[in-house]
Amino acid sequence: MKKSLFTLLALAGLATAAQAQTTPAPAPGATASKSIGTIVRPTEALPVAAYYEGGQEALYAFLAQEVKYPALAYRTRQQGRCLLDFTLNADGSLSNVRVLVNPGGGIGDEATRLLRLIKFKRPDNPIILKMPMDFKISRPTSNTTQN
Repeated sequence: MKKSLFTLLALAGLATAAQAQTTPAPAPGATASKSIGTIVRPTEALPVAAYYEGGQEALYAFLAQEVKYPALAYRTRQQGRCLLDFTLNADGSLSNVRVLVNPGGGIGDEATRLLRLIKFKRPDNPIILKMPMDFKISRPTSNTTQN
C-alpha cells in the first residue's frame, strides 16, 4: 500500500515538472507566427501556375511569404498536403472553392485564405483547377553562437 502511494506521488511530481517546461499554448482560434511553418513547393509542374505572373516559383514564393501557420496545427504538429479545387473565372475571380484534402488543425482554412489572396491572370474561359499546398512546420532556429 505504501509503495503504490509513493509511486503515485512520484508520478504526479514528474507530471507537474514536465508540464511546467512546456510553452504556453496560443488562444484557441489564434493564428501562430509566420516563422513556425511554411508552404513547400511541389516538385511536379502544376497547370495552375500558368495563370500566375512569374509561374510556379513565384506563386509558391508568394504563398511562403503570406502563410500564417494555424496555431492548432502547430500545437498538434499537423502538417501535410492540402488540396484545393476551384473555378478560375474569365474575369480572374475565383468561385466554387472546395477543400478536397485537409490535414486538419485549421490548415484547410489557411489554404483557402491563401488561395483567395492570389491574383491570377484572366483565362479565356472559366477553367476548373486543382492546387496542392504542402504545409510543413519549420525547425526552430538556435540563438546560440559557435566559437
